[in-house]
Amino acid sequence: MDRLKARASKNREAAKVLRSRGKETAAQQMETRADELESGRVADRTEAVSGLISWAFRR
Repeated sequence: MDRLKARASKNREAAKVLRSRGKETAAQQMETRADELESGRVADRTEAVSGLISWAFRR
């Protein structure tokens, strides 16, 4: 969950930069993505994917 919160924070920072460059649509997309990450609607599957990749390479 910490990864998702960190990613949401970075998305919000990126949205500020995009707004300062006049790219409102892209900034809104970044804000929306940050909201999704914080809401819990997105699952962090990093560990599961990493395990599958490790398993595949051991074979």
